[in-house]
Amino acid sequence: MALPLAEAADLDPLLDRIGDARCVLIGEATHGTHEFYAWRAALTRRLIEERGFSFVAVEGDWPDCWDVHRSVTLARGAPEDPQMVLDAYRRWPTWMWANAETSRFCRWLRARNAALPAGERAGFYGLDVYSMWESLRAIMLYLHEHHPEYTHHAVEAYRCFEPYNEDPHAYAHGTRLVPEGCEDEVIALLSEARRTVHAEAADPAEALNARQNAEVVATAEEYYRSMINGGAESWNIRDTHMADTLDRLLDAHGDGAKAVVWAHNTHIGDARATDMAHGGIINLGRLARERHGRENVVLVGFATAYGEVVAAPSWGAPMEVMTLPPPPRDSLEGLLCDTATDLDHRALFIFSDQPDAHWLTTWHGHRAVGVVYDPIRERRNYVPSMMGDRYDALLWITRTSALQALHMERERRGELETMPTGV
Repeated sequence: MALPLAEAADLDPLLDRIGDARCVLIGEATHGTHEFYAWRAALTRRLIEERGFSFVAVEGDWPDCWDVHRSVTLARGAPEDPQMVLDAYRRWPTWMWANAETSRFCRWLRARNAALPAGERAGFYGLDVYSMWESLRAIMLYLHEHHPEYTHHAVEAYRCFEPYNEDPHAYAHGTRLVPEGCEDEVIALLSEARRTVHAEAADPAEALNARQNAEVVATAEEYYRSMINGGAESWNIRDTHMADTLDRLLDAHGDGAKAVVWAHNTHIGDARATDMAHGGIINLGRLARERHGRENVVLVGFATAYGEVVAAPSWGAPMEVMTLPPPPRDSLEGLLCDTATDLDHRALFIFSDQPDAHWLTTWHGHRAVGVVYDPIRERRNYVPSMMGDRYDALLWITRTSALQALHMERERRGELETMPTGV
């Protein structure tokens, strides 16, 4: 049965379904749709206010999101306006987080946190792996300030990476000649960071930041080495890193901590219920269910049929506002175009409330648009999925609009393309 979805109060049935779950993973069918970001923020606000969720963790870089975290938690010396931090994002694709929708949520989060003691403020963190050089510089600075006697491992790692001029493509291709790359130096750095940071108790937040930056450097180095061979390995390294980071954040926030995660549907929806599993691909949604128990994890997807989306025509290219073509009639989106017509073209589906629904137990293509998009080749953007197993709930919006980017700049050096494309 399709439920109405017109205002935040209409999310009540979804909050009932979430219940006492510890992790709520909220997806998006594209990285450039206003309504996905807006409804995801509306649900997250209610989870923080009404259910005491501890933090938001997003498909973003740790160092950039750490700056946002410091702003929204009113850390000493941090900018008072989170939009100033988001507007400073320069790594392509900037529009994923440097947008008006994320800014509005972060401003709300800071205002709410301002009325709370420091230990009760909800945080904002990045789960992703794309910040090897930024994280390396951060861990070098931390060791220099707190443990100068151990900086030699950081210096050795930096010297190993230095010839690649902070270019992930150059490093990935360089490992063809030297397959181990800088692996030994990074392992030594990570081992040292884990040992020294663990003993740092004076500032738990600073220790968490240092430890996570070291983890990012280690995983990013492995990720770039694996990408040169193609296949599922690099994707699995990345999503396992996201799951590990989520677990570290839950541990850092202590007993009773609860997490909201924002990421693309391809990371959120359980990969075992898609054809991704046939290629050996795992993802964050699957790992969260396996590690925390299905009863403690709620996976929420999004879908749309028509409208505009922000994306780029090729990897590293400037963003554009593109038009989504009509979905195939045999896709999930084609089916839902007919199902939700009596609800003002928006609907909420709670899958546990409709166990006999045929469309939940049969395979349908489900649209997945990444940061790279070619509407002419629309058919390749559909992931065959068993919806009833992939998510616990779905928010459907028939016609959507483009995300409101804060700026048009893009990073000179983009990261390597992910598989599936750009998500």
